[in-house]
Amino acid sequence: MKSILENRPALTYAVNQVAEVAGYLWQKGWAERNGGNITLNITEFVDDEIKALPAISEVKQIGATLPYLKDCYFYCKGTNKRMRDLARWPMEHGSVIRILDDCASYVIIADHPVMPTSELPAHLSVHNRLIEKGSPYKASLHTHPIELIAMTHCKKFLEKDVATNLLWSMIPETKAFCPRGLGIIPYKLPSSVELAEATIKELQDYDVVMWEKHGVFAVDCDAMQAFDQIDVLNKSALIYIAAKNMGFEPDGMSQEQMKEMSVAFNLPK
Repeated sequence: MKSILENRPALTYAVNQVAEVAGYLWQKGWAERNGGNITLNITEFVDDEIKALPAISEVKQIGATLPYLKDCYFYCKGTNKRMRDLARWPMEHGSVIRILDDCASYVIIADHPVMPTSELPAHLSVHNRLIEKGSPYKASLHTHPIELIAMTHCKKFLEKDVATNLLWSMIPETKAFCPRGLGIIPYKLPSSVELAEATIKELQDYDVVMWEKHGVFAVDCDAMQAFDQIDVLNKSALIYIAAKNMGFEPDGMSQEQMKEMSVAFNLPK
């Protein structure tokens, strides 16, 4: 059976970009074992031939009714699959799903019946909200960046925008490339409805959300841009930790300097 990617260069590019990001996550040490997930809305690449593809799985329940996902298609990392393997073989370690007309269930249509991530309901709930508000964002990414997670073990960084302002102040690029900052969600059970609901709420004000003692969830127009936001935030965390290891508290950019950047580059905050 031929791959769904065959003779579809735009779709192939998008899936290969997910694979590239998966490789970066592994290389950075952010994707131990099967840690992390990536879900990509690929509906814009779907043609009539894809729409006619038969299901290769049983109907699976999402666990929620998501009305804005009707007729949508997603590429999803497979459950219990490793990022380092997805980086090399994306269609063997992920799959394409079709949301059914009831908006509460899906089927796998390509290339293999690889069950999507166990956190699919949370990812799809986020995508439902993105479509509802007319967002251009197509990618959701969850990963375990070491230094950012370490910071959540300190209570002061769990207060609203304390971590954001610290990370922004370490290097100008962080404020420029992650201009909405870092949302914080107190610890909740992984894969729980409560975590999904808290994430959706926090994404109203942020594009990157920190799950206390767990990891980061980011959304953006594609997988690479979602990765970039996490990468620049973690670079700032590394600078902060490096300064502390050298025996001093880093001064950071002043509030006036950061405000100057916001005005100069027309940043939202």
